[in-house]
Amino acid sequence: MGKRIRAQRIGVSPRRRSPGHRFKGAIKHASLQSFAEGTSKGEVIDFLHDPGRTAPVARVKFEDGSIESLIAPNSLSIGDEVSKGPSAKTSLGNSVFLSKIPEGTLVYNVEANPGDGGKFARASGTFIKIVSHDPTGTVVQMKSGAFKTLNAKCRANVGVVAGGGRLEKPFVKGGTKRKVMRARGKLHPRVSGVHMNPTDHPFGGGNHPHIGKPKTVSRHAPPGRKVGSISPKRTGKKR
Repeated sequence: MGKRIRAQRIGVSPRRRSPGHRFKGAIKHASLQSFAEGTSKGEVIDFLHDPGRTAPVARVKFEDGSIESLIAPNSLSIGDEVSKGPSAKTSLGNSVFLSKIPEGTLVYNVEANPGDGGKFARASGTFIKIVSHDPTGTVVQMKSGAFKTLNAKCRANVGVVAGGGRLEKPFVKGGTKRKVMRARGKLHPRVSGVHMNPTDHPFGGGNHPHIGKPKTVSRHAPPGRKVGSISPKRTGKKR
């Protein structure tokens, strides 16, 4: 009996487990209720490496004694002051409303809706540019170049996420890439079906990597055959 193909193994107990016990937890803006209570100041006391993130994590101790995590911006140092609140200044790392940020400022960890904690520009080296303010909201330019109008009550951190040169150094060898993927519980390498043997995948076999048969398959095909374009309405390029 042959080995079950990858499509058949999906959905059962996973062979890999995400090492979530080593992750540093969720990092987001404070709740709107605590944010509105007033401006609080804190001091950066440490930097941490989070295996689940591409950016370093800063630990900030606030005046009330609480310690919170912050996605570290570029140029932030231990001992620097960080603030959050309605009247916080637009200085490095501070959490403020978009309506209070001047045009042309670079920000990160931007909320999509007020109170969601931050959704945009959280990876290393990313940022969003404040373009303009109008009655409908705040217009921002994403890293992709696209323009987006957000609610002026959304919050953001001032600055650019640290670790911008992460992608400049190549992995060079497969072993290094494997260690990075394993740290996040990802399957690597992921072999394509045409590079397998015919016993391992319907697209396998042959003297060169080609499918060798139509890749369209019925919706009612058995699990070992149900690969490729499953019950497509159309195939080929759009005219």
